[in-house]
Amino acid sequence: MPFSFPTGRAPVAVAAAACALALTTLVGCSDGGGGGGSSSATKSGASPSAGGGTQVTVSNFKFQPASLTVAPGAKITVVNNDTTTHTFTADKGGSFDTGDIAPGKSATVTAPSNAGAFPFHCTIHPFMKGTLTVK
Repeated sequence: MPFSFPTGRAPVAVAAAACALALTTLVGCSDGGGGGGSSSATKSGASPSAGGGTQVTVSNFKFQPASLTVAPGAKITVVNNDTTTHTFTADKGGSFDTGDIAPGKSATVTAPSNAGAFPFHCTIHPFMKGTLTVK
């Protein structure tokens, strides 16, 4: 024998609960960013770190930003927001190398003192690449 609601109110209550759950889910997924187009990133595209240097973030097996410009001798903090260990290593000459950065940790390097373009990569994941420009 099929079940039926005696008063007809239960379907309305179920629909109201479903709407409330959907609304709660949508609000929970919002990043609260407000959709504004401005950014606090520096001219180079890299974020300033708390110490006044430059910050590069590693997430989803990518450097953000992948290309950045800094002054000679600038401090660059690399924050690993990924789920695996990464490095931030100059391609040639050993100009800079963070060594292994565990997930959730950070490391700081000093930019070369001479101007130029310095390609970098992750030694663990060589497909992760970028360019540090010093000028």
